[in-house]
Amino acid sequence: MAKFVLLYSGGGMAPTKAEQEMLLQAWGAWFAQLGPNLVDGGSPFTGQAKSVSSGGSVSDGPVGMMATGYSIINADSLEAAVEEAKNCPVLQGDNARVTVYEAAMM
Repeated sequence: MAKFVLLYSGGGMAPTKAEQEMLLQAWGAWFAQLGPNLVDGGSPFTGQAKSVSSGGSVSDGPVGMMATGYSIINADSLEAAVEEAKNCPVLQGDNARVTVYEAAMM
């Protein structure tokens, strides 16, 4: 098994308390479905970001699209991790995407 980082973009908090509760239940159900393959449920990001270049200069904001959160899972392959990512509740949000990165074994 390999580790995969699921990097979330878009999505966000639902506008009403009832929708927020439904979304939290969806996250709980998804995490339960992942079972022991869930390494780190992750967290949403605050929106505060800085970019550091190889030359050491620092700029406000991300490199590319702003990420909104992450999770780390175990899976047998990139394809298997992508299949799990398709069920991620973040995809219920507006303009949401999940980028799946395979972590190198070190």
